[in-house]
Amino acid sequence: MLSVNTNQGAMVALQTLNKTNSDLDKTQNAISTGLKVATAKDNGAIWAIANKMRSDVGAYDRVRESTDRAASILDTGIAAGESIMELLNEMKGKALAASQTGLSASAQAALAADFAELRDQITSIGANASFDGANMIAATPNNAVALGDSAGGNTITVTGVSLALASTTITVTGTSALDTSANATTALGLVNTSITNLGTQLATWGAGAKRLEVHKTFISKLQDALNNGIGAIADADLAKESAKLQALQTKSQLGIQALSIANSSSQSALSLFR
Repeated sequence: MLSVNTNQGAMVALQTLNKTNSDLDKTQNAISTGLKVATAKDNGAIWAIANKMRSDVGAYDRVRESTDRAASILDTGIAAGESIMELLNEMKGKALAASQTGLSASAQAALAADFAELRDQITSIGANASFDGANMIAATPNNAVALGDSAGGNTITVTGVSLALASTTITVTGTSALDTSANATTALGLVNTSITNLGTQLATWGAGAKRLEVHKTFISKLQDALNNGIGAIADADLAKESAKLQALQTKSQLGIQALSIANSSSQSALSLFR
């Protein structure tokens, strides 16, 4: 039926053109953003999954920062412990020399003075071995604590230990002296015990440092895996979208032509009245 009121061909052509333009908008948006799922209305389920994964990736950045801070605190403690170990080794030599009988008073006094300086330096190291306000070797030591996961549900803790004089680890006391051979022998025993204890503690901290390093590497790999997963479900295939864009642009032009032809069909009604 030929009608000027209802043009079915134009309706079909317009619906087709609208659908083509809608697809064209989606393709252009995918190309401009690089995402096939840029908003929740593109694909609600995929968008929610990708958003949660992006949130986890961001949270793992904080985990890495926390691990870096804990590692720095631990490295500071280890460096201080190694410096104290060097002092103890020197103190051992002084104490051994001073423990022999028959030393002159001047020699005994010289060894005692050197020992006292080395002993007091341990206290100085302990007072300065801080990182960001945390000191793992102070009289009341802090721990090196790193976040373990993105939810904050667990932590990695490397326990601090006091390396102060007269502590459990450093048994040399603030009054240990080499003023006599007897006192030097006593001091030598305390130094040897301190060296053994400190060596064990440094080995423990070394293992803790290795654990933090492994954890940081794992977090980095986990972030890469999450980013790859996000890309797999949300990123646009630009090669495919480019080919699709060319097709849709051509289809849009043809749709406009089809609509123009359908709109002109009603003009043929005029020929009936000539």
